[in-house]
Amino acid sequence: MSLTASIGLLTMFIVDFADLFYIAQLGDSSLTAAMGFAATILFFATAFHIGLMIATSALASRQIGQGNPDQARRYLTNLLMLSAMLIVPLAALFFIFAPDILDLAGADGPANQAATGYIRIFAPFMPFSVAAMVCSGFLRAHGAARRAMNVTLSMGITNAILDPIFIFGFGWGINGAAVASACAAVVSAIFAIAPIVKIYGGFDRFSLSGFRQDFSAIMAILIPAILTNVATPVGGFISYRFVADYSDNVIAGFAVVGRVVPVAFCLMFSLSGAIGPIIGQNFGALQFDRVRTTIKQATLFALAYTLIVWPILYLLSGPISDAFHLVGEGRHVFWLFALLLTPLFFFNGMLFIGNAACNNLGHPTWSTAMNWLRNTLGLLPFLWLGRELYGLDGIILAPAVGGIIFGLAGYVVAQYLVNLRERQAALTV
Repeated sequence: MSLTASIGLLTMFIVDFADLFYIAQLGDSSLTAAMGFAATILFFATAFHIGLMIATSALASRQIGQGNPDQARRYLTNLLMLSAMLIVPLAALFFIFAPDILDLAGADGPANQAATGYIRIFAPFMPFSVAAMVCSGFLRAHGAARRAMNVTLSMGITNAILDPIFIFGFGWGINGAAVASACAAVVSAIFAIAPIVKIYGGFDRFSLSGFRQDFSAIMAILIPAILTNVATPVGGFISYRFVADYSDNVIAGFAVVGRVVPVAFCLMFSLSGAIGPIIGQNFGALQFDRVRTTIKQATLFALAYTLIVWPILYLLSGPISDAFHLVGEGRHVFWLFALLLTPLFFFNGMLFIGNAACNNLGHPTWSTAMNWLRNTLGLLPFLWLGRELYGLDGIILAPAVGGIIFGLAGYVVAQYLVNLRERQAALTV
């Protein structure tokens, strides 16, 4: 399950990376900047997608384990209906107010126009992408890891094939990238729905009474999951607001950093998902020493992985900047990231581990709180101070201070929670 999730995650990151790479070949930094702005805004929708997928997987797997596949199918149907109720209005807001939202993020001129075009092309297809994510969660609930992986692989392959055709072959530029992403959303929805219909009994008939009965159980998981994931795009929005006053070359540099980080640290991003079941199983068995060992080994893995990635990214900073046609200050942004920020990503890994511990030791709201604090108090004051004291370099480096603080806090919280659960278990024995 962890391996296939990592492959699916990496596919999504590589597609985003390839999108930006193709656009960068057009040699217009305003278009590269536009891709960064559009991705930041659309990631708000992705946070809803992930939350809905988590809720589907958690609720359906529980019913399947209890021998109630019909109830699992009812959860799936109701979650798809709820997805439409959430995503369709959100897509309409993105479509109508894209220029204004981008203006709030600091995008202006050609970058605003290009990002607006991208968002308005893709927004009507957001219901397909959320359906793919929800159905993928249902497949994982059945343990169908490979079929769930095929959903993201189909999206990635479709995007990879259509991107150069639409961007260069048809000459559509950034709009071509948006059309390719829209087509990929439709294809991934087909790959997600087809096995459910063929193998797992399809969808339950929707009824308002059943929806009302399931609503509280769904929202109990959905709200914390969405709130936790929305924190990340909020942090991205805040960061982009601080760099928006600089040139398109600078914003392009930040956009490239935003695409390189998920690819370079893909295993780190999947770490919390990998150790979560291990922590949960050993917590269920009251094997708290094993829980501590899991957290310790995951932390050492994060450190070792960071130390491997750091020199590679530094040595490749020049070629990567050349490949994305970064010039001037944009090139400096990526170089400084590779030199100084890459090793500090280890502390983000510590926060991921802390989140996994909170989620699997019965305190998911702690994870939500840490994510929000990291992406607000861990960013705003340091971005402001960095800008006032050191200008652009301060904006690039200062948020890492918040990352260090909350990474250490995540590790401390994880250890505290293990000790707390062990004491509670000892009292009940």
